[in-house]
Amino acid sequence: MTTHERTAELAAAIEAVSRAAQVTQAVQRELVTADTLTKKDRSPVTVADFASQAVVCETLQRHFANDPVVGEEDAAELRDEANEPLRASVVEHVQRALADIAPATEAQVLSWIDRGHAEGGAKGRFWTLDPIDGTKGFLRGEQYAIALALIEDGEIVFGALGCPNLPSPADEGEGLLIVASRGDGTWMTPLIFEGESELQPVHVSDIAAAADANFCESVESGHSDQDQSVQIAKKLGITAEPVRMDSQAKYATVAGGSAAIYLRLPTRPGYREKIWDHAAGVIAVEEAGGKVTDVAGKPLEFGHGRQLEANRGVIATNGRIHDAVVAAVRDVLES
Repeated sequence: MTTHERTAELAAAIEAVSRAAQVTQAVQRELVTADTLTKKDRSPVTVADFASQAVVCETLQRHFANDPVVGEEDAAELRDEANEPLRASVVEHVQRALADIAPATEAQVLSWIDRGHAEGGAKGRFWTLDPIDGTKGFLRGEQYAIALALIEDGEIVFGALGCPNLPSPADEGEGLLIVASRGDGTWMTPLIFEGESELQPVHVSDIAAAADANFCESVESGHSDQDQSVQIAKKLGITAEPVRMDSQAKYATVAGGSAAIYLRLPTRPGYREKIWDHAAGVIAVEEAGGKVTDVAGKPLEFGHGRQLEANRGVIATNGRIHDAVVAAVRDVLES
């Protein structure tokens, strides 16, 4: 990746995601029940969500001051006086993470979190961020990801996935960072901020028959219809048990060839996926040689604001078996 055309974006994304991973790992070690609250959609939000978003947005602001960020969180709940202990914990973790940069005030931390609440769209350039994708996995001490992607005129052009609980290459401890750039491939390195680790190329599996594939899906049944997944596997002749994990770590698993299929099947009519839940993972799989579409076989469209308004569900594969998987998914959904 020495001839990478997006050197500035690469450096900023590696710094941002690596710093955020250090924050999330520190919070996970200290996690107690008081560090969680509940959003309107009932999914848990932790100190790590807010602190991770603040750290990433500060890094992007420092390197690309004019770039908007479409993120999952804002600081409204943190400003509630009832959440003062939570707010203080977020500020403390951000201050630690940025200690080598500059002192950070509470007001600055909250402003960095709020910076991640842009709207996106079909024109212009913006980043999209999920500060902790797979919050429930994080709370269980299992898989989660810091997911960051750059979108220009509705197309994903760069992505970075930090997966603190996935094994890194060369057995350099836990933690894997995957970066992908449009037209330049997908690469991985240990999730280490200090020191330079060599980026290694990543490729999808070369399985050519769907029956020989294995697939991964969400742990949470509310994220994907697992009963339908069983029917799809049967249609394809797949006998391997599915690998279930939270977050865009599933995309990393497909990109790296450990699984050949990732299914995220619709669970209710009218639901649309959020762009930050998929952008970084999509480019990682595509630039590793795979293919990602919705359940109808249509490319995912990232130019409609904060959601994938033109798409329903997600299918990611190694590419060679994609048409067969889409056909099986269509048969099951239509039945």
